Amino acid sequence: MDDIQLCNDIMDLKQELQNLVAIPEKEKTKPQKQREDELIQKIHKLVQKRDFLVDDAEVERLREQEEDKEMADFLRIKLKPLDKVTKSPASSRAEKKAEPPPSKPTVAKTGLALIKDCCGATQCNIM
Repeated sequence: MDDIQLCNDIMDLKQELQNLVAIPEKEKTKPQKQREDELIQKIHKLVQKRDFLVDDAEVERLREQEEDKEMADFLRIKLKPLDKVTKSPASSRAEKKAEPPPSKPTVAKTGLALIKDCCGATQCNIM
């Protein structure tokens, strides 16, 4: 917003300066010559302010770009181990599903066999 306001102010001052410059030098009064000098100085100051704002915005843009790069590198490093972890359990789960554990009862066993598998005897703590 400051940049837009500065540009508008510069344009207004330039327009006034062009009107004064259009007057031949011999016909200018002393106040007109002073006003011309004042306008040039004001325009110069406003241009310097605008340059500062533009430079500041560029520095901020470069800083944000560097932060984005650092964050991307950080996330890439931190997420790389997760890729390995997520891939490893998937393959081991497939291997586990292929072989059922020996201690788990199967559907084909009878009720008595289930109790023996559960607590190792006919007196089940669960029952």
